[in-house]
Amino acid sequence: MTERAEREGREERAERAERAERGEPVERAFVPTVLAYAPREKARELVRRAFSRRRAHLTVVRTATDADAALRRTLTDAVIVDVGQPTDDTWVLASLARELPSIPFFALSAMRPADAGVLARCAALDFADLLAEGVDDALLRELVVPQAFSVRFAAALRHAHAELELQAPLQRQAWEFIVSAGGRMVRTEEIAEALLVTREHLSRSFAADGAPNLKRVIDLVRLIAAAELSKNAAYDLTDVSAVLAFASPSHLANTAQRVAGIRAASLTRLRTQDLLARFRQGRMRSRQ
Repeated sequence: MTERAEREGREERAERAERAERGEPVERAFVPTVLAYAPREKARELVRRAFSRRRAHLTVVRTATDADAALRRTLTDAVIVDVGQPTDDTWVLASLARELPSIPFFALSAMRPADAGVLARCAALDFADLLAEGVDDALLRELVVPQAFSVRFAAALRHAHAELELQAPLQRQAWEFIVSAGGRMVRTEEIAEALLVTREHLSRSFAADGAPNLKRVIDLVRLIAAAELSKNAAYDLTDVSAVLAFASPSHLANTAQRVAGIRAASLTRLRTQDLLARFRQGRMRSRQ
């Protein structure tokens, strides 16, 4: 490790320590997962510049079949569809925007007058936004990330800790970190490292005074994400369990029963408030 890297590491740890001491949010470093359908080389170069390896998990595909497979394999925060030279494949993928409303779709186009019909069709398919090639190049990431699934998920749950009576600074900070992952699996060691405490201290302090324990809360947030994703017409429970990295659909079903006392099939009709209420009914504790 270079001297500069060591210095930056010390500064980052010192900053996290100060934030933790003040009780401010300590979020997981957010790296969006972006899927780009880009048959044109120019479009591929653009998205690769905007979403470099350190700033995003980017998957670039050239067919609708590959795009569909990626959407069913990994939790995707946003989809960019190159509509510069649309084909049947373009519209097969674009049609998923209506069937996956949890995931924002963006149309990438040069915005020529002749593209008006293409862009109108994207708008009719409920695309989140239109990205102007050559105009928005430098702002591509800034236009996409605020609407990413994980960003909106974290914002929606940011203050839900109060309903679980997680009021101590460490409890609130751990909650912020968990929800910032967007429903992805979070390890207790990862949270402890971010909060600059030991794993044992974190688990013990988080569950103090009858509060829910940490592992059960992590499961709850993952279940809330599963409920959100299961409402997408394009996803069945097998897809949901896969993108959220549950070991199997049975694992998701067991988590639903353990955390909320429900069958996994019920996730499609339950709101976040319903799951929080069921969680509070004697299901907040588990073995550490």
